[in-house]
This record gives sequence, structure tokens and C-alpha cells, in this order.
Amino acid sequence: MTDLSHTAQLAILKAMLPIAAFDGWTAKSLRAAVANTDLPKGADALYFPEGPLDVIAFWANEMNRTVAADLSELDLSSMKIRDKVTAGVLSRLYAIGPHEEAARRALARLTLPDALGQGPKQLWSCADTIWRAIGDTSTDANYYSKRTILSGVISTTMAAWLSDNEPEKMKARAFLDARISNVMQFEKAKWEFKSKTKNWPNPAEVLGALRYGGTGKRRRRRRG
Repeated sequence: MTDLSHTAQLAILKAMLPIAAFDGWTAKSLRAAVANTDLPKGADALYFPEGPLDVIAFWANEMNRTVAADLSELDLSSMKIRDKVTAGVLSRLYAIGPHEEAARRALARLTLPDALGQGPKQLWSCADTIWRAIGDTSTDANYYSKRTILSGVISTTMAAWLSDNEPEKMKARAFLDARISNVMQFEKAKWEFKSKTKNWPNPAEVLGALRYGGTGKRRRRRRG
């Protein structure tokens, strides 16, 4: 994607957000947005060939870019993991800015059959952006569990955020704090369990011994 194309896409997105807030994320809204830019007729098909869903995905990616930029400006080395994650989620929510109604309609649009899977994909991408930005380098099962859990936190907190009409979003922020606390407690319990059981016998070996009547040595002695 060239800088020129990205600039055109940004122009269309900015023009479409206020329209989508009233008329939804439709092909008609997209054409109206193009008409409100300096771009030629047909630019919607050129820059967003999949229509409004492409624009929603582009918006999500732009907000992820904002998250990565915001987190890069923090002194992450001095922050606790929960504070880093909280900062990332809040950055994503604040990136919605004054376009909360457009965001509500975008969430509704992503529930339709032709958008199947796009909502979870965007949540995963946001969670991945946050974990990468705060320095996560996991490559094992933790890579997937961290992103899956955080995707759930982002999803539920976004719903709370968009339903909180107070400017300070105190209810939504309290909700986020509670969700992060739950996640941290789960991670602590998981770590403690792994630490306590690291020297336990391998379950597969135990079951194998039970199935075949003990170790190979014992079987050989019985045959002898």
C-alpha cells in the first residue's frame, strides 16, 4: 500500500465516520463519503473493494497503529504487566474518539452473516498489537492464551465503554480494572500450579504404565 493510497483511504474513512453514525456502514454511506472528499467517483471501489467492511477493517488497523504509537512513548520498563495491558486497552478505546455511534454501528455490522469471523479477527489483531508493543516474545501456548484472553477483555470492555455515557468513563474504566484483575489472578494461579507440578510424573507415562502393567523391566522379569 502506497502512501498515496493510504492517504486516500484515510480521507474516505474520515468522511464516512459521521455518515455511518447516522446511516450505518452501507455501500450508500461509502459512496456519500467519497462524494465528500476530493477523490474521483468510483474511489470507493478502488480503495475499498470489499465495501464498508473494508473500511471498518481499515479503521480498526488505524486504531491499532495509534495503540502501538501510544505504548511506544511510555516507559514500559518501569511498569507492571497489568498497567501495560491496561494502558494498551485504554489507548484502543480512546482511539474511538468522538465516533462512538459509528463504532456501535460497526459492531452491529460485524454481526451480520457476510462479516462472519471479522469481528474476532479484529479483536485478535488488537490484542496481538498490545502484547507485541509491550514486549511479549512468547511463542508457545502462552502466545495464543494471552491473545485469546485479552481479546475477551477488549470485547467486553468495549461494550461497557460504548454504553457508558459519562465523559470520564469511570464505570467502564472500573469494569476494565476488574477484568484485568481477574486475568492477573488467573495467570498467577496458572503459574503457581505449573511451579508446584513441574516435578510431577508425566501423566502419559503413568497411564501407559497402568495400561501395560508397569515398566518394561518389570514385564521382562515376569517373563523370565
